[in-house]
Amino acid sequence: MSLLGITTAVILVASSGTTSLETTPSADAARIATNAGFLLGNAHRCGIATDRVVKAGQLIRELIKAAARDDKEREDATERFATYFLLTALPDDNDKKLVASCTTVTSEFQKFERHRVAGAVTSTPGSKSTGATATPGYRLGDGE
Repeated sequence: MSLLGITTAVILVASSGTTSLETTPSADAARIATNAGFLLGNAHRCGIATDRVVKAGQLIRELIKAAARDDKEREDATERFATYFLLTALPDDNDKKLVASCTTVTSEFQKFERHRVAGAVTSTPGSKSTGATATPGYRLGDGE
């Protein structure tokens, strides 16, 4: 295992506890965790910049939190994410089925980065990507 791989995994799953595939989180949280762990683990393996993978992991953490019905499901889904991330970021020679094409991974990761969650807070108020519009200040002459 590379030091960078271990460091990235620790950052992404901070305080998630042990990992196990024997958990049963809610369907939505589990699906998010499985798919995201697979994508982000392969993105790390394919050499996508660590800061980009970490940023995506933070969004995934929020999506899991929103999809889980309670803290137990959130923890189970986070463990599932960590497991799939580690299996794909640092695959053994026997885990060929978990290794995706780096061309496909890079393309899918870029699509994920461009995706904006409706209602998410952005750095620019009134961002069109969230559907919000900036409220202009009231001026005399506007509908008097």
